Amino acid sequence: MLTAPGRATALLLNVAHALDHMFLLIFATSVVTIATDFGVARWEDLMPYGVGAFLLFGLGALPAGRLGDLWGRRRMMLVFFFGLGASALLVAATQNASQLAAALTLLGAFAAIYHPVGIPMLVRGARRPGFTIGVNGLAGNLGVAMAAVTTGLLVKYLGWRAAFALPALLSIGCGILFARVAPDESAPPARGQAPASEHSAGLIARIFFIMTMAAVSASVLFNFATNGNGELLRERLAGIVDDPAALGALLAVVYVVAAFAQIAVGLLIDRFPMKNLFICIVALQAPLFYLAASASGWQLYALQLAFMIVVFGAIPFTDAIIVRYVDDRMRSRVSGMRFFVSFGVSSIAVWALGPVVKAGGFESLLLAMSVIALITLATVMLLPRSAPPAGNEIAAPAEPPRSPSAAD
Repeated sequence: MLTAPGRATALLLNVAHALDHMFLLIFATSVVTIATDFGVARWEDLMPYGVGAFLLFGLGALPAGRLGDLWGRRRMMLVFFFGLGASALLVAATQNASQLAAALTLLGAFAAIYHPVGIPMLVRGARRPGFTIGVNGLAGNLGVAMAAVTTGLLVKYLGWRAAFALPALLSIGCGILFARVAPDESAPPARGQAPASEHSAGLIARIFFIMTMAAVSASVLFNFATNGNGELLRERLAGIVDDPAALGALLAVVYVVAAFAQIAVGLLIDRFPMKNLFICIVALQAPLFYLAASASGWQLYALQLAFMIVVFGAIPFTDAIIVRYVDDRMRSRVSGMRFFVSFGVSSIAVWALGPVVKAGGFESLLLAMSVIALITLATVMLLPRSAPPAGNEIAAPAEPPRSPSAAD
């Protein structure tokens, strides 16, 4: 039987997810101020300089996942904490757009470690994997909220460089704590005991294809939304709310409320057919994006909250699919391959965000997101109707356990 991580380790793994998403969005949240500092006339012209971070966030997942399985997940998480902090300090020291692009790309490479390494480490031996993934997803999206509110405040009172430097010190501090509390691995996961039964190679290949295609479109939506929400809110609430800190707080509320949807989804995944749940959530995305395309003021804010709930609510499914179909010995590699494809492709969204908004405004962007949501829905409908747990994973109990494990 697999051993779940201890409470302190699980807590730090969830904090790491928050930091991962927070660091990736600091640039998008402070891009207007950085553009002014570097003498760039329009923020849209500076956005493509951040594409390297998201490209490496996807491409780096493949070697990170392989190293997590073959070298050790604990070691890779230490590289994550310290590397993320060091690269963010480099971003804070940059003096022009080219230096900024290089430092952000390095940050993206270290950020790539978390998803294929940290999540498999967290769900290992979890009694309720759906709930565990839901809590972890909540943590990640609280990091998105932190990027909105803390970056706005830091930029306003201390400048954009502090918005990178202070979280960098937090990441390094978490790395020191993780080194103290996370137990050493007796052997890399790839050398673990094989499960009693495994799914056929054909089924795994089919699931991987569907999961990856759905993840690509979902990742594009996530990157478009989270990187564009700040400026969307600034444009559509102009004359109503103009203070950057207040706008950051409003956006943080959206992310916090939407993030809690992942816990509800996680609980439902443990009890109901995954395909039906996935379809219900994804089916709501396209009409909400369509309505938001022409909305403004507080109506836009309400729709932004609604579409972020369903965007975040779709996130736990791909990790839950991996838990149910892939044994622990190769989960980091499978996760790495999925992120390699999905986030590598979706990094185009970050590059395209500025030019698309510059050419057609946020209306064109939201209409495009509506079409992408329909593609996601079509892909999800190809999933098998049932998804039994993987051979070496503890099945979700019929009733909630009286004493949940630490990972829960």
